[in-house]
Amino acid sequence: MRIKCWGSRGSIPVSGPEYIKYGGDTTCLEIRTRSDDILIIDAGTGIRRLGQRLIQENRLEYHLVFTHCHWDHIMGFPFFKPTLFSQARLIVHNGSFHKNYAKHILSRIMYPPNFPLKSSDIDATIIFKKNLPGPFEIGSVTLTPIPLSHPNTGFGYKLEEDGKTFVFLTDNELGHVHPHGLSYPDYRRFSEGADILFHDAEFTPEEYETTIRWGHSSYREVLQMALEAGVGTLGLFHLNQDRSDADMDRIVEDCRNQIAKSGSDMECVAVATDMEFTL
Repeated sequence: MRIKCWGSRGSIPVSGPEYIKYGGDTTCLEIRTRSDDILIIDAGTGIRRLGQRLIQENRLEYHLVFTHCHWDHIMGFPFFKPTLFSQARLIVHNGSFHKNYAKHILSRIMYPPNFPLKSSDIDATIIFKKNLPGPFEIGSVTLTPIPLSHPNTGFGYKLEEDGKTFVFLTDNELGHVHPHGLSYPDYRRFSEGADILFHDAEFTPEEYETTIRWGHSSYREVLQMALEAGVGTLGLFHLNQDRSDADMDRIVEDCRNQIAKSGSDMECVAVATDMEFTL
């Protein structure tokens, strides 16, 4: 399993010299599997560049999974250029969401006056797959969903292939249980033993005091959970839109110092655009 980040910024895309190292595009992950399937998680602005790369590679079949439909996770879809190719085939998985959730998302993104083209104008073949609630398979990878603690709900995912595990919990508030969300111990158990965990780390502890119930976590609480869960590598995700490269470097340094004090050998990084991980 190869994981590539095409965007890890939260809430809104950003640009400028202070965001060069970690990037400014919003959430989009690409997963390449042993079975040579291409899985895309979320369609934030990072999906634009991903689409260009896939066209260059002449890869025209993909699977798309959503965590939820807040703007920063879907706003890039109209600019995903493979949809302009009649030969392209996009399989959109509904996962554990309610009936027709994924289809509704895509139709609303491109519904007038939001965009000049309608979803019905897309040339590519789009197949909406209504998975049964619970784990489902895409080629050699098994995806297990878990409800996120976030306003308007959503799902995180555990991806397992050949005994290796990647857990993705963006937009997840560990310090507050939202409707349909779960508790801190539930997310700790879900993440136990993961080789890699990407988790929402939007706020500092000081910021979180005034942003509780916004649907995002303090990086210190995320770090503690990852240590308790025995994670191999922690990737800080959903980077705050105002967090500069220098600010993120200081947060990563603080996390690594805390890890060293704990005696753990866990690795910690802030997930940056174009960063790749292999399991």
